Amino acid sequence: MSDAYQAFTATPIGKLLVKNLGLPAPVKLDRWTEGAPLVDGTVVLGGTGRLVDPVRTALDSLEIPNVAETVEGQKYKGLVFDATGCRTPADLVALQQFFTPKLRSLEPCARVVVLGGVPELLEGDERIAQRALEGFTRSLGKEIGKGATVQLVYVADGAEQALDSTLAFYLSPKSAYVSGQVVRIGATGTTKAKPVADQDKPLDGKVAVVTGASRGIGEQIARVLHRDGATVLGIDVPQAASELLEVTSSIGGESLTLDITNDDAPKRIAQHVKDTFGGIDVIVHNAGITRDKKLANMGEDRWESVIAVNLEAPDKITRELLDQGLIKDNGRVIGVSSMAGIAGNLGQTNYAASKAGVIGLIDSLAKSLKKGITINAVAPGFIATKMTDAMPFASREVGQRMNAMSQAGQPVDVAEAVAWYASPGSTAVNGNVVRVCGQMMLGA
Repeated sequence: MSDAYQAFTATPIGKLLVKNLGLPAPVKLDRWTEGAPLVDGTVVLGGTGRLVDPVRTALDSLEIPNVAETVEGQKYKGLVFDATGCRTPADLVALQQFFTPKLRSLEPCARVVVLGGVPELLEGDERIAQRALEGFTRSLGKEIGKGATVQLVYVADGAEQALDSTLAFYLSPKSAYVSGQVVRIGATGTTKAKPVADQDKPLDGKVAVVTGASRGIGEQIARVLHRDGATVLGIDVPQAASELLEVTSSIGGESLTLDITNDDAPKRIAQHVKDTFGGIDVIVHNAGITRDKKLANMGEDRWESVIAVNLEAPDKITRELLDQGLIKDNGRVIGVSSMAGIAGNLGQTNYAASKAGVIGLIDSLAKSLKKGITINAVAPGFIATKMTDAMPFASREVGQRMNAMSQAGQPVDVAEAVAWYASPGSTAVNGNVVRVCGQMMLGA
């Protein structure tokens, strides 16, 4: 989708106004294209904790150029700092000592990743110091600028060898619209990662189900999972049958039309999966609706329909597939929440409740799943779609600019985060909710 303001800021008069008036200056974000390297540049690795050597090994295996020291006058595409050595609040000065001399050496759309230990699994001063990393990374994400992103990855003891898929995502252009996020690896008990045979086709031979796949974010999720090698079963309502068929046919997938809120929908989906594939590796609960009204004016039908589609259906479908053993070992359940479920939104009490409930679904199942099955969620912010194009100009502009990137995200940004979760190498990534929002100024 076009961004007229962003195009204007690239003109001579636009640059002048941005400089003199202090207006937002959105940078054209790097996004990954097939055949491109994961990282088009060099990453600097620092720190003295337990993760330095495993990270260097992971970077080498991913063919990401990395060095331990910077050279004056040279530019770098990323910084990775192992902060697990920060065991007291006084040790946090290591962050300033590492980052301050290097930040001006970063190229546009650079990537910063800080690694720490899971605070909930630590005690005393070490827990305090590790929890402090969240404030540091979120603040740095808001000041770094030039399309760069900053992430915090907490790594449990024993999960040191499970970093590849997360580093590949966070250091590459695939995470263009993800910043200021905190993810935990190995925190729910699973600390090992399955090897990925082909980094270009990590989902080769896998089957993925995507609900709401006929358009927008769902369509892009289906296309990106197919790009990564998966056979995709797209599901949508009968009214979207022709659009759904067009999408799935173009990627060599299968389609199924039904209303996911019908009482028999979970069993129908399960039966279709069993008859067609025997089982699945990934299910993405993308289908969702809005029925906005202030609560004082909201009818029961608006409330119930949103809860039914956005929350009850994913819960029932997931449990049916699990009960019938149709999600294969090392399978993936991926929910689509929303920034509204984290920060709330005017006129969306029903929608926000449903999307916060999706986070509750992740929390409720993450520790109980067996055989390497994981459950995670993405929480999109302002993503440019046909729906947002139809918004009033002022509302659309506010939505696009109220984030550290000063622009809207693209459906592919959500799809790339889903693909990271879906990777066989993400077995230790479980129970997480990651916002795809350009680090919105509201919400945690």
